[in-house]
Amino acid sequence: MANRRFAVHEIRNIISRMRLGETNRQVSQVGLIGRNKAAALRRTALEQGWLDTGSPMPSNEAIAEIVGRRAVQKQDSTVEPYAEQVLAWAKSGVTGVAIHQTLARNFGFTGAYNSVKRFLLRHRETEPATIVLDFKPGEAAQVDFGAGPLIVDLQTGEELKTWFFVMTLAFSRHQYVEFVLDQRVETWLGCHRRAFESFGGVPRKVILDNPKCAITKACYYDPEVQRGYAESAEGYGFLISPCPVRDPAKKGIVESGVKYVKKNFLPLREFRDLADLNRQAGEWVLGTAGNRIHGTTRERPLTRFAQVEKDFLRKLPDVAPEPAAWAQVKLHGDCHVQFEKRRYSAPFTLVHQTLWLRASEKSVQIYHGQTLVAMHPRLRNPGQRSTVQDHQPPEARAYLMADPQWCLEKAEKIGACCRELVEALFEHKVLDKLRAAQGVIRLVGKFGRNRLEAACARALAHGTPTYGSVKKILEKGLDQQPLSSSLALSAVYGGQARFIRPTQLRLQ
Repeated sequence: MANRRFAVHEIRNIISRMRLGETNRQVSQVGLIGRNKAAALRRTALEQGWLDTGSPMPSNEAIAEIVGRRAVQKQDSTVEPYAEQVLAWAKSGVTGVAIHQTLARNFGFTGAYNSVKRFLLRHRETEPATIVLDFKPGEAAQVDFGAGPLIVDLQTGEELKTWFFVMTLAFSRHQYVEFVLDQRVETWLGCHRRAFESFGGVPRKVILDNPKCAITKACYYDPEVQRGYAESAEGYGFLISPCPVRDPAKKGIVESGVKYVKKNFLPLREFRDLADLNRQAGEWVLGTAGNRIHGTTRERPLTRFAQVEKDFLRKLPDVAPEPAAWAQVKLHGDCHVQFEKRRYSAPFTLVHQTLWLRASEKSVQIYHGQTLVAMHPRLRNPGQRSTVQDHQPPEARAYLMADPQWCLEKAEKIGACCRELVEALFEHKVLDKLRAAQGVIRLVGKFGRNRLEAACARALAHGTPTYGSVKKILEKGLDQQPLSSSLALSAVYGGQARFIRPTQLRLQ
């Protein structure tokens, strides 16, 4: 009895035999109890008066109380000296085998592994009671991602990591499975769309964990939903029901579905590529998975879905919501925002402000508050940039528009000398003289066309076709002086100077 191997009803049977006059030997011969333990039990029964045939049999409660109190106390566990450390290790997830080995190695523990095992079992925390959640047909679906197999890209030979999306209808347990290469918002929304289309309808509620592609801020009371997912839910007409943080038991149906895919579908199969992987998954869902007897419902999921749940799903919308991801972005000083390593321009007046970006499959829209301020085609390659010239500040637009051809056309309208001076600037073999040419053209706004043409002629005559020379001539009024006095230099050089022009040409 010291090891408490006997249930109360067994002890009651032994006491009943003793009341009928059977000896300890006779009781032990039946195989109910050993002689020594029978003798110990008889002493306890005599003390309590249980063997008096004139009194009623003791109740089960009385037997349990007295026998438990009189039982020989267990010896203290050999693990007790290390109890605090062992419990800390167990709480952190260390296994009993590892704890036993560490005790033997570090503390000279000589006890058996079973001593550690029994100690851990006695101190095991009691799991809280749970309830089973029942769902009506069409009421809810549960969704989750699971880690898929590595597949080889046939073009590059690179190994690609995959994930599989599972949506399980909570009533019928019929499911949709799709393998993907990422967990982006667009992928998440696209999987929902294809799952609803495969079911031929939409459940009233979708229960999920808190993935970043769906919930931007997990919270017990006020979770924040990704704007793209909220748009999809509104378009399809279902409610988003996130589980409490770190409480996956609330979506245990799809958790079991994920495990079922890992243990039943993935093992012992070979896949050529992602398309072959999804083809086999689709066949498996409608075959093996759909026609098995489910362990909980005891029915075939596909039959239960077709006969009952399908008619309770909401109809698909006439126009499916467009999958789109929303993100907050900052407009940098170069008038571009960055999204997925690609850059899109927005008006310069919003520089350094936070904007909302909506990225669909083919376009990117940028909003300031509720106002659409920019739209671009969706770029596909990292590092690409989409720029609208009107989004640049005026000075930047002016510089970009004033290219060499523009400068030559403007100089032609001012005069021949101005055109010649601009050409000379662009012929420089070392420096880019675009800004200098633009500067010369802009002088017409301050000094007028005639004066600028005369200044260019004087600068050419002196062999100094630069922006600084033209500006200085205009500021000092030298363009108003006769050009003949300055052309006397031509005689010194005998007409061989590089920028000297014939006098008669200038006088015409």
